[in-house]
Amino acid sequence: MSRPILEVIALDPRDARAAQDGGADRLELVTDMAADGLTPPLETFTAVRDAVGIPVRVMLRAADGFSAGDAAALSALCDTARALAAEGASEFVLGFLTDDGRADLTAVSALAEAIGPRARWTFHRAIDRAADRDALRKQLADLPGLDTYLTAGSASGVDDGLPTLLAEAGRSDEPGYEPRIMVGGGLQLKHLPVLRGAGISAFHIGGAARPDGWAGPVDASAVRTWRSALDA
Repeated sequence: MSRPILEVIALDPRDARAAQDGGADRLELVTDMAADGLTPPLETFTAVRDAVGIPVRVMLRAADGFSAGDAAALSALCDTARALAAEGASEFVLGFLTDDGRADLTAVSALAEAIGPRARWTFHRAIDRAADRDALRKQLADLPGLDTYLTAGSASGVDDGLPTLLAEAGRSDEPGYEPRIMVGGGLQLKHLPVLRGAGISAFHIGGAARPDGWAGPVDASAVRTWRSALDA
């Protein structure tokens, strides 16, 4: 079994360095966790890019919730995505839903085009709010660059979503299920044995890397605890 991926949420270069020092394989770079993570300023991305040697996935999300907003808001977000790509960003996190809980293909396709066909991206926990997870996966199946779903299996977190995660892990050879499952959202160390046993190999932590909560920075020793648990 391949070494599992550990992704850590970072807000700035200090977080990024601590996560890397603790053994993180990848960062999700965001700002404003009060809104569950929005697109960071360009200068924050460039500072983090220069501070670490691990991949950085940049959030593309301008407002709380899972709506892309109106045409002007989407256009502005696409402009931001292009600016990030021009500065070397090649990995992203995005995901939007329509009012009826389907994937917003207009928004997602526009952003996929803006970041370019070589970019890799995660469809984030919008899937946990979808009206039909299977239908959403099939809607997105042909979009270039999609290689990961960040999901807890449920909008309420991994405790409730565990059966869904295990079921989806067993469908990786079906259309729409090829992207890697990355588990995040209420993930706890106690969940790892059953998830690893199901073949899930990617994990995402935010608050778990911050003993002092979101007001404090990422702690390398906390990340190291997760790295050790995953490698056991």
